[in-house]
Amino acid sequence: MSISLAAATGTGSIWGLIWPFILMFVVFYFLLIRPQQKKQKTRTLMLNQVKKGDKIVTIGGLHGTIAEITDDVVVLRVTDTTKLTFDRSAISTVSQSAPSAE
Repeated sequence: MSISLAAATGTGSIWGLIWPFILMFVVFYFLLIRPQQKKQKTRTLMLNQVKKGDKIVTIGGLHGTIAEITDDVVVLRVTDTTKLTFDRSAISTVSQSAPSAE
């Protein structure tokens, strides 16, 4: 039964200890961090491109058409007489974009 001197004394290479952590970080980056960054970038782009007349869905599930919009507040027209005010960050999806005025 022979044991190497490095393993017996605990003086293994530092790289042998660091490689698993580096590999774990790379896996977490490609499976968790990078997709989340791409999703956040897409959401920010969508929130910046909404305009008056777009039909949207809020994070609470409310469907409406944008009647007014500012940098951080959106007024939704739900019916002809009902208007509700939301933060722009409450927009979940744009279900139908308003036609361009070109």
